[in-house]
Amino acid sequence: MKTFNYTITDPIGIHARPAGLLAKAAKASGSKVTISANGKSADASKLILLMGLGIKCGTEVTVSVEGGDEAKAADDMEQFFKSNL
Repeated sequence: MKTFNYTITDPIGIHARPAGLLAKAAKASGSKVTISANGKSADASKLILLMGLGIKCGTEVTVSVEGGDEAKAADDMEQFFKSNL
Protein backbone atom coordinates (compact mmCIF):
# COMPACT_ATOMS: atom_id res chain seq x y z
CA MET A 1 0.00 0.00 0.00
CA LYS A 2 1.24 3.47 -0.92
CA THR A 3 0.09 6.58 0.95
CA PHE A 4 0.64 10.30 0.73
CA ASN A 5 -0.68 13.37 2.53
CA TYR A 6 -1.98 16.45 0.78
CA THR A 7 -3.41 19.73 2.07
CA ILE A 8 -6.43 20.86 0.04
CA THR A 9 -5.83 24.27 -1.57
CA ASP A 10 -9.07 24.63 -3.56
CA PRO A 11 -10.88 27.60 -1.92
CA ILE A 12 -14.16 25.65 -1.73
CA GLY A 13 -12.61 22.30 -0.79
CA ILE A 14 -13.77 19.02 -2.31
CA HIS A 15 -17.15 20.05 -3.69
CA ALA A 16 -19.26 18.46 -6.45
CA ARG A 17 -17.13 19.18 -9.54
CA PRO A 18 -13.72 18.16 -8.18
CA ALA A 19 -15.26 15.24 -6.26
CA GLY A 20 -16.68 13.95 -9.55
CA LEU A 21 -13.31 14.31 -11.25
CA LEU A 22 -11.60 12.60 -8.31
CA ALA A 23 -14.04 9.68 -8.37
CA LYS A 24 -13.49 9.27 -12.11
CA ALA A 25 -9.69 9.35 -11.71
CA ALA A 26 -9.84 6.85 -8.84
CA LYS A 27 -11.94 4.44 -10.91
CA ALA A 28 -9.55 4.77 -13.86
CA SER A 29 -6.49 4.05 -11.68
CA GLY A 30 -7.27 0.34 -11.44
CA SER A 31 -6.35 0.35 -7.74
CA LYS A 32 -8.40 0.90 -4.60
CA VAL A 33 -8.01 4.55 -3.56
CA THR A 34 -9.11 5.62 -0.08
CA ILE A 35 -9.28 9.21 1.21
CA SER A 36 -9.08 9.87 4.97
CA ALA A 37 -9.74 13.21 6.68
CA ASN A 38 -11.34 14.51 9.87
CA GLY A 39 -11.35 11.01 11.37
CA LYS A 40 -13.39 9.55 8.49
CA SER A 41 -12.48 7.55 5.39
CA ALA A 42 -14.15 6.99 2.03
CA ASP A 43 -13.58 5.03 -1.15
CA ALA A 44 -12.43 7.73 -3.59
CA SER A 45 -14.38 6.16 -6.46
CA LYS A 46 -17.71 6.85 -4.68
CA LEU A 47 -18.84 10.44 -5.29
CA ILE A 48 -21.44 10.58 -2.49
CA LEU A 49 -18.99 9.18 0.08
CA LEU A 50 -16.39 11.78 -0.93
CA MET A 51 -18.90 14.58 -0.53
CA GLY A 52 -19.83 13.18 2.89
CA LEU A 53 -16.30 13.74 4.19
CA GLY A 54 -16.91 17.52 4.15
CA ILE A 55 -13.33 18.36 3.20
CA LYS A 56 -12.69 22.11 3.20
CA CYS A 57 -9.75 24.26 2.09
CA GLY A 58 -6.76 23.75 4.38
CA THR A 59 -7.75 20.23 5.42
CA GLU A 60 -4.96 17.67 5.26
CA VAL A 61 -6.07 14.39 3.69
CA THR A 62 -4.33 11.04 3.60
CA VAL A 63 -4.63 9.13 0.34
CA SER A 64 -4.02 5.36 0.39
CA VAL A 65 -3.64 3.33 -2.79
CA GLU A 66 -3.73 -0.48 -2.92
CA GLY A 67 -3.56 -2.73 -5.94
CA GLY A 68 -1.41 -4.30 -8.58
CA ASP A 69 -0.15 -1.00 -9.98
CA GLU A 70 -0.26 0.98 -6.75
CA ALA A 71 3.05 2.81 -7.29
CA LYS A 72 1.94 4.29 -10.61
CA ALA A 73 -1.61 4.86 -9.35
CA ALA A 74 -0.30 6.70 -6.27
CA ASP A 75 1.88 8.93 -8.46
CA ASP A 76 -1.06 9.61 -10.78
CA MET A 77 -3.36 10.43 -7.87
CA GLU A 78 -0.78 12.75 -6.32
CA GLN A 79 -0.49 14.63 -9.62
CA PHE A 80 -4.29 14.82 -9.82
CA PHE A 81 -4.46 16.37 -6.35
CA LYS A 82 -1.76 18.92 -7.16
CA SER A 83 -3.48 19.89 -10.42
CA ASN A 84 -7.10 19.95 -9.25
CA LEU A 85 -7.36 20.27 -5.48
